[in-house]
Amino acid sequence: MIHPLVERFGRTGFALLASLIWALPMAAWAGSFDLSPADKTPFPGVALIVGFVMLAVWLFLLTRLPQAPESTRPHRLDLRRMSASERRWTLGLAAFATGLIGWLSFATTVDWSPVPGAVGSGKPGAIAFAAVLVAFPCVMLGGIAASWRKSTSAFRSRAGAQATEPAL
Repeated sequence: MIHPLVERFGRTGFALLASLIWALPMAAWAGSFDLSPADKTPFPGVALIVGFVMLAVWLFLLTRLPQAPESTRPHRLDLRRMSASERRWTLGLAAFATGLIGWLSFATTVDWSPVPGAVGSGKPGAIAFAAVLVAFPCVMLGGIAASWRKSTSAFRSRAGAQATEPAL
């Protein structure tokens, strides 16, 4: 079961993909826990239990990962074989994506009702705040696009270099 996925995504890619097994139920728990006092539902406990069960599944899969045969073909997220440029741009991609996710989380949990009135009254602080709120996701999306292109270019040059190397 693990081998085809490791062959396709590499060890690091498989570990990152497998982390969604427990990260998504835990995010659902956090969201439902936040809303639970308002709607008085028992679902946060269910989501937490599912998250812990999936965490155990994820840990089980990670313990089996070292036994999976490693492919010699280049993988996008192969940390041991990445060039310095590729690591740097992939880290930048992760940072910009994390910033965008953080902004989205912030944007969905804040009461925005006072902002239009403050901006409409012409208060400079409110206008600057609104401008930053609009500019931040634009900068994050631009950073994601630029670092994705640079990371892809660095990966392609690494994959091309590995394809032309003589096999040992």
